[in-house]
Amino acid sequence: MASRLSLISIPNLPTPARTFPKHPQQIPLFSLPPHSFHVNPSFNSRTISSSNGGSSPALHAVQEEVTTSSDSTSDSKTAPSSSSKVVLVIGGTGGVGQLVVASLLNRNIKARLLLRDPEKATTLFGEQDEEKLQVFKGDTRNADDLDPSIFEGVTHVICCTGTTAFPSKRWEGDNTPERVDWEGVRNLVSVLPSSLQRVVLVSSVGVTKFNELPWSIMNLFGVLKYKKMGEDILRNSGLSFTIIRPGRLTDGPYTSYDLNTLLKATAGQRRAVLIGQGDKLVGEVSRLVVAEACIQALDIECTEGKTFEVNSVEGEGPGSDQQKWRELFKAAQAQ
Repeated sequence: MASRLSLISIPNLPTPARTFPKHPQQIPLFSLPPHSFHVNPSFNSRTISSSNGGSSPALHAVQEEVTTSSDSTSDSKTAPSSSSKVVLVIGGTGGVGQLVVASLLNRNIKARLLLRDPEKATTLFGEQDEEKLQVFKGDTRNADDLDPSIFEGVTHVICCTGTTAFPSKRWEGDNTPERVDWEGVRNLVSVLPSSLQRVVLVSSVGVTKFNELPWSIMNLFGVLKYKKMGEDILRNSGLSFTIIRPGRLTDGPYTSYDLNTLLKATAGQRRAVLIGQGDKLVGEVSRLVVAEACIQALDIECTEGKTFEVNSVEGEGPGSDQQKWRELFKAAQAQ
Protein backbone atom coordinates (compact mmCIF):
# COMPACT_ATOMS: atom_id res chain seq x y z
CA MET A 1 0.00 0.00 0.00
CA ALA A 2 1.38 3.41 -0.86
CA SER A 3 1.81 5.88 2.00
CA ARG A 4 1.26 9.61 2.46
CA LEU A 5 3.75 12.35 3.34
CA SER A 6 3.81 16.16 3.11
CA LEU A 7 6.97 18.18 2.50
CA ILE A 8 6.88 21.76 3.81
CA SER A 9 9.40 24.59 3.99
CA ILE A 10 11.49 24.12 7.12
CA PRO A 11 14.95 25.16 8.32
CA ASN A 12 17.95 22.92 7.88
CA LEU A 13 16.87 20.63 10.72
CA PRO A 14 15.71 17.00 10.84
CA THR A 15 11.96 16.56 10.65
CA PRO A 16 10.71 14.96 13.88
CA ALA A 17 9.09 11.59 13.54
CA ARG A 18 5.31 11.51 13.55
CA THR A 19 2.52 9.14 12.61
CA PHE A 20 1.07 9.26 9.11
CA PRO A 21 -2.24 7.79 7.90
CA LYS A 22 -2.12 4.51 6.04
CA HIS A 23 -3.12 5.68 2.59
CA PRO A 24 -1.20 6.66 -0.54
CA GLN A 25 1.76 8.95 -0.18
CA GLN A 26 1.12 12.34 -1.79
CA ILE A 27 4.23 14.48 -1.97
CA PRO A 28 3.62 18.13 -2.91
CA LEU A 29 6.53 19.78 -4.68
CA PHE A 30 6.43 23.32 -3.35
CA SER A 31 8.89 25.72 -1.76
CA LEU A 32 11.49 23.10 -0.95
CA PRO A 33 14.32 24.86 0.93
CA PRO A 34 17.75 25.10 -0.72
CA HIS A 35 19.10 22.70 1.90
CA SER A 36 19.06 19.01 2.45
CA PHE A 37 16.59 17.65 4.97
CA HIS A 38 15.40 14.28 6.17
CA VAL A 39 12.14 12.51 5.58
CA ASN A 40 10.39 10.74 8.46
CA PRO A 41 12.40 7.57 9.20
CA SER A 42 9.23 5.49 9.09
CA PHE A 43 9.29 6.01 5.31
CA ASN A 44 12.80 4.77 4.63
CA SER A 45 14.54 8.00 5.60
CA ARG A 46 16.56 9.59 2.85
CA THR A 47 17.75 13.06 1.88
CA ILE A 48 15.88 15.18 -0.64
CA SER A 49 17.49 18.30 -2.07
CA SER A 50 15.64 20.95 -3.99
CA SER A 51 16.71 22.54 -7.24
CA ASN A 52 18.43 25.84 -6.61
CA GLY A 53 15.98 28.08 -8.39
CA GLY A 54 16.59 26.93 -11.95
CA SER A 55 14.01 25.65 -14.39
CA SER A 56 13.99 21.94 -15.04
CA PRO A 57 15.73 20.34 -18.05
CA ALA A 58 12.47 18.90 -19.34
CA LEU A 59 10.74 22.28 -19.08
CA HIS A 60 13.63 23.89 -20.95
CA ALA A 61 13.26 21.36 -23.76
CA VAL A 62 9.52 21.82 -24.04
CA GLN A 63 9.63 25.62 -23.86
CA GLU A 64 12.33 25.73 -26.52
CA GLU A 65 10.27 23.46 -28.77
CA VAL A 66 7.14 25.57 -28.23
CA THR A 67 9.08 28.70 -29.14
CA THR A 68 10.48 27.08 -32.28
CA SER A 69 7.06 25.81 -33.34
CA SER A 70 5.43 29.18 -32.66
CA ASP A 71 8.00 30.98 -34.77
CA SER A 72 7.30 28.71 -37.74
CA THR A 73 3.49 28.63 -37.37
CA SER A 74 2.59 32.03 -36.02
CA ASP A 75 -1.05 31.70 -37.06
CA SER A 76 -1.55 28.36 -35.29
CA LYS A 77 -4.43 27.91 -32.87
CA THR A 78 -3.45 26.08 -29.71
CA ALA A 79 -5.58 24.48 -27.03
CA PRO A 80 -6.42 26.64 -23.99
CA SER A 81 -3.47 27.23 -21.68
CA SER A 82 -5.38 26.04 -18.63
CA SER A 83 -8.30 23.73 -18.01
CA SER A 84 -10.21 21.77 -15.45
CA LYS A 85 -8.31 18.62 -16.39
CA VAL A 86 -6.37 16.62 -13.84
CA VAL A 87 -4.02 14.36 -15.78
CA LEU A 88 -2.42 11.38 -14.05
CA VAL A 89 0.88 10.52 -15.72
CA ILE A 90 2.31 7.04 -15.19
CA GLY A 91 6.02 6.83 -16.03
CA GLY A 92 6.38 10.59 -15.65
CA THR A 93 10.16 10.57 -15.17
CA GLY A 94 10.94 8.48 -18.27
CA GLY A 95 12.12 9.79 -21.62
CA VAL A 96 8.61 10.52 -22.96
CA GLY A 97 6.88 10.92 -19.60
CA GLN A 98 9.05 13.80 -18.40
CA LEU A 99 8.19 15.72 -21.58
CA VAL A 100 4.48 14.98 -21.12
CA VAL A 101 4.64 16.37 -17.57
CA ALA A 102 6.66 19.41 -18.64
CA SER A 103 4.16 20.13 -21.43
CA LEU A 104 1.22 19.87 -19.03
CA LEU A 105 2.91 22.27 -16.61
CA ASN A 106 3.70 24.64 -19.48
CA ARG A 107 -0.01 24.64 -20.37
CA ASN A 108 -1.10 25.16 -16.74
CA ILE A 109 -2.85 21.78 -16.75
CA LYS A 110 -2.90 20.07 -13.37
CA ALA A 111 -0.71 16.98 -13.32
CA ARG A 112 -0.51 14.09 -10.90
CA LEU A 113 2.35 11.60 -10.91
CA LEU A 114 2.66 8.05 -9.61
CA LEU A 115 6.36 7.40 -9.10
CA ARG A 116 8.49 4.70 -7.54
CA ASP A 117 10.92 7.42 -6.47
CA PRO A 118 9.10 10.72 -5.81
CA GLU A 119 12.40 12.56 -5.30
CA LYS A 120 12.98 12.40 -9.05
CA ALA A 121 10.06 14.75 -9.60
CA THR A 122 11.82 17.56 -7.77
CA THR A 123 15.02 16.95 -9.71
CA LEU A 124 13.27 16.98 -13.08
CA PHE A 125 10.53 19.56 -12.64
CA GLY A 126 11.88 21.86 -9.97
CA GLU A 127 9.73 23.50 -7.32
CA GLN A 128 6.04 23.33 -8.23
CA ASP A 129 2.94 24.42 -6.38
CA GLU A 130 0.79 21.53 -5.16
CA GLU A 131 -2.10 22.98 -7.16
CA LYS A 132 -0.12 22.31 -10.33
CA LEU A 133 1.71 19.09 -9.56
CA GLN A 134 0.98 16.31 -7.07
CA VAL A 135 3.19 13.30 -6.58
CA PHE A 136 2.15 9.92 -5.18
CA LYS A 137 4.57 7.15 -4.33
CA GLY A 138 3.66 3.85 -5.94
CA ASP A 139 4.56 1.20 -8.50
CA THR A 140 2.14 -0.22 -11.07
CA ARG A 141 3.92 -3.58 -10.81
CA ASN A 142 2.55 -3.88 -7.27
CA ALA A 143 -1.24 -3.98 -7.30
CA ASP A 144 -1.38 -3.06 -3.59
CA ASP A 145 0.19 0.33 -4.39
CA LEU A 146 -2.77 1.36 -6.57
CA ASP A 147 -5.08 2.71 -3.90
CA PRO A 148 -8.33 4.27 -5.22
CA SER A 149 -7.49 7.61 -3.57
CA ILE A 150 -4.72 8.10 -6.14
CA PHE A 151 -7.37 8.42 -8.85
CA GLU A 152 -9.77 10.72 -7.00
CA GLY A 153 -10.47 13.79 -9.14
CA VAL A 154 -8.42 12.50 -12.09
CA THR A 155 -10.05 13.18 -15.47
CA HIS A 156 -7.43 11.75 -17.84
CA VAL A 157 -4.53 9.28 -17.70
CA ILE A 158 -1.38 9.06 -19.82
CA CYS A 159 0.63 5.87 -19.31
CA CYS A 160 4.13 5.93 -20.77
CA THR A 161 5.90 3.30 -18.69
CA GLY A 162 8.51 1.11 -20.32
CA THR A 163 11.88 -0.55 -20.04
CA THR A 164 14.57 -1.71 -22.45
CA ALA A 165 13.89 -4.46 -25.01
CA PHE A 166 17.09 -6.29 -24.09
CA PRO A 167 18.62 -7.08 -20.68
CA SER A 168 20.28 -3.98 -19.26
CA LYS A 169 20.87 -2.19 -15.98
CA ARG A 170 17.29 -0.92 -16.21
CA TRP A 171 16.09 -4.50 -15.68
CA GLU A 172 17.45 -4.47 -12.13
CA GLY A 173 14.76 -4.88 -9.52
CA ASP A 174 12.55 -7.04 -11.74
CA ASN A 175 11.99 -4.17 -14.19
CA THR A 176 11.50 -6.47 -17.17
CA PRO A 177 9.09 -6.06 -20.12
CA GLU A 178 6.76 -8.67 -18.67
CA ARG A 179 6.55 -6.89 -15.33
CA VAL A 180 6.33 -3.34 -16.72
CA ASP A 181 4.55 -3.56 -20.08
CA TRP A 182 2.16 -6.37 -19.19
CA GLU A 183 1.66 -6.80 -15.44
CA GLY A 184 2.02 -3.09 -14.65
CA VAL A 185 -0.43 -2.03 -17.37
CA ARG A 186 -2.85 -4.80 -16.38
CA ASN A 187 -2.75 -3.73 -12.72
CA LEU A 188 -3.32 -0.11 -13.67
CA VAL A 189 -6.20 -0.72 -16.08
CA SER A 190 -7.96 -2.97 -13.59
CA VAL A 191 -8.31 -0.14 -11.03
CA LEU A 192 -8.95 2.89 -13.26
CA PRO A 193 -12.37 4.46 -12.67
CA SER A 194 -14.92 4.28 -15.48
CA SER A 195 -15.51 8.04 -15.14
CA LEU A 196 -12.20 8.85 -16.88
CA GLN A 197 -12.59 10.90 -20.04
CA ARG A 198 -9.58 9.30 -21.75
CA VAL A 199 -6.70 6.91 -21.13
CA VAL A 200 -3.71 7.29 -23.46
CA LEU A 201 -1.25 4.38 -23.58
CA VAL A 202 2.18 4.65 -25.21
CA SER A 203 3.07 1.35 -26.87
CA SER A 204 5.33 0.67 -29.90
CA VAL A 205 5.25 0.03 -33.60
CA GLY A 206 5.69 -3.63 -34.53
CA VAL A 207 3.59 -5.10 -31.72
CA THR A 208 1.34 -7.01 -34.13
CA LYS A 209 4.33 -8.47 -36.00
CA PHE A 210 6.56 -9.69 -33.18
CA ASN A 211 6.94 -13.13 -34.83
CA GLU A 212 8.16 -11.61 -38.12
CA LEU A 213 11.61 -10.33 -39.04
CA PRO A 214 12.99 -7.84 -38.13
CA TRP A 215 10.52 -7.42 -35.29
CA SER A 216 11.22 -10.90 -33.90
CA ILE A 217 14.76 -9.74 -33.08
CA MET A 218 13.41 -6.82 -31.07
CA ASN A 219 11.04 -9.26 -29.39
CA LEU A 220 13.67 -11.80 -28.30
CA PHE A 221 12.84 -11.05 -24.65
CA GLY A 222 9.15 -10.41 -25.25
CA VAL A 223 8.91 -6.62 -25.22
CA LEU A 224 6.60 -6.36 -28.25
CA LYS A 225 4.46 -9.29 -27.17
CA TYR A 226 3.95 -7.82 -23.70
CA LYS A 227 3.20 -4.35 -25.07
CA LYS A 228 0.53 -5.88 -27.31
CA MET A 229 -0.95 -7.69 -24.30
CA GLY A 230 -1.06 -4.37 -22.47
CA GLU A 231 -2.82 -2.78 -25.44
CA ASP A 232 -5.40 -5.56 -25.55
CA ILE A 233 -6.35 -5.35 -21.91
CA LEU A 234 -6.96 -1.61 -22.30
CA ARG A 235 -9.03 -2.16 -25.47
CA ASN A 236 -11.22 -4.68 -23.69
CA SER A 237 -11.60 -2.66 -20.48
CA GLY A 238 -14.57 -0.54 -21.49
CA LEU A 239 -12.56 2.62 -20.79
CA SER A 240 -12.31 5.48 -23.28
CA PHE A 241 -8.80 5.05 -24.71
CA THR A 242 -6.26 6.04 -27.35
CA ILE A 243 -3.11 4.01 -28.05
CA ILE A 244 -0.03 5.75 -29.45
CA ARG A 245 2.61 3.53 -31.10
CA PRO A 246 5.82 5.50 -31.65
CA GLY A 247 8.61 4.47 -33.96
CA ARG A 248 12.22 4.37 -32.76
CA LEU A 249 12.55 7.17 -30.22
CA THR A 250 14.99 10.04 -30.77
CA ASP A 251 15.76 13.28 -28.86
CA GLY A 252 16.20 13.00 -25.11
CA PRO A 253 15.71 11.88 -22.46
CA TYR A 254 16.49 15.32 -21.06
CA THR A 255 18.07 14.36 -17.76
CA SER A 256 21.46 15.99 -18.37
CA TYR A 257 22.73 18.74 -16.08
CA ASP A 258 24.25 20.57 -19.08
CA LEU A 259 21.69 23.38 -19.30
CA ASN A 260 23.35 24.91 -22.36
CA THR A 261 22.67 21.69 -24.23
CA LEU A 262 19.17 21.36 -22.86
CA LEU A 263 18.22 24.90 -23.87
CA LYS A 264 18.91 23.93 -27.48
CA ALA A 265 16.93 20.70 -27.25
CA THR A 266 14.15 20.56 -29.82
CA ALA A 267 12.90 18.11 -32.42
CA GLY A 268 15.37 19.84 -34.74
CA GLN A 269 14.32 19.64 -38.36
CA ARG A 270 12.19 16.55 -37.70
CA ARG A 271 9.02 18.36 -36.68
CA ALA A 272 6.72 17.12 -39.43
CA VAL A 273 4.47 14.33 -38.16
CA LEU A 274 3.42 11.13 -39.91
CA ILE A 275 0.48 9.24 -38.44
CA GLY A 276 -0.70 5.83 -39.62
CA GLN A 277 -2.81 2.87 -38.60
CA GLY A 278 -2.58 -0.89 -39.04
CA ASP A 279 1.01 -1.16 -37.75
CA LYS A 280 2.42 -0.29 -41.16
CA LEU A 281 4.47 2.78 -40.29
CA VAL A 282 8.23 2.27 -39.82
CA GLY A 283 10.74 4.92 -38.85
CA GLU A 284 11.82 7.28 -36.09
CA VAL A 285 10.03 9.82 -33.96
CA SER A 286 11.12 12.57 -31.62
CA ARG A 287 10.13 12.05 -27.99
CA LEU A 288 8.83 15.62 -28.07
CA VAL A 289 6.42 14.66 -30.86
CA VAL A 290 5.24 11.57 -28.96
CA ALA A 291 4.58 13.64 -25.84
CA GLU A 292 2.59 16.16 -27.86
CA ALA A 293 0.60 13.40 -29.58
CA CYS A 294 -0.38 12.02 -26.16
CA ILE A 295 -1.58 15.40 -24.90
CA GLN A 296 -3.47 16.17 -28.10
CA ALA A 297 -5.20 12.77 -28.01
CA LEU A 298 -6.75 13.66 -24.66
CA ASP A 299 -9.20 16.05 -26.33
CA ILE A 300 -9.49 15.10 -29.99
CA GLU A 301 -12.73 13.17 -30.37
CA CYS A 302 -11.76 11.12 -33.42
CA THR A 303 -8.90 9.44 -31.52
CA GLU A 304 -11.23 7.75 -29.04
CA GLY A 305 -11.04 3.97 -29.21
CA LYS A 306 -8.32 4.14 -31.87
CA THR A 307 -4.68 3.11 -32.26
CA PHE A 308 -2.15 5.22 -34.16
CA GLU A 309 1.47 4.84 -35.20
CA VAL A 310 3.49 8.07 -35.03
CA ASN A 311 6.74 9.07 -36.74
CA SER A 312 8.42 12.41 -37.36
CA VAL A 313 10.39 13.55 -40.40
CA GLU A 314 12.07 16.72 -41.62
CA GLY A 315 9.75 19.61 -42.21
CA GLU A 316 7.42 21.92 -40.38
CA GLY A 317 5.09 20.20 -37.97
CA PRO A 318 1.79 20.88 -36.23
CA GLY A 319 3.45 22.18 -33.08
CA SER A 320 0.70 22.43 -30.46
CA ASP A 321 -2.02 23.39 -32.94
CA GLN A 322 -4.96 21.18 -32.03
CA GLN A 323 -6.71 21.60 -35.37
CA LYS A 324 -3.62 20.46 -37.29
CA TRP A 325 -3.31 17.42 -35.05
CA ARG A 326 -7.01 16.68 -35.55
CA GLU A 327 -6.49 16.75 -39.32
CA LEU A 328 -3.51 14.40 -39.04
CA PHE A 329 -5.45 11.88 -36.93
CA LYS A 330 -8.44 12.06 -39.28
CA ALA A 331 -6.26 11.62 -42.36
CA ALA A 332 -4.73 8.47 -40.86
CA GLN A 333 -8.19 6.96 -40.45
CA ALA A 334 -9.12 7.80 -44.02
CA GLN A 335 -6.15 5.94 -45.53
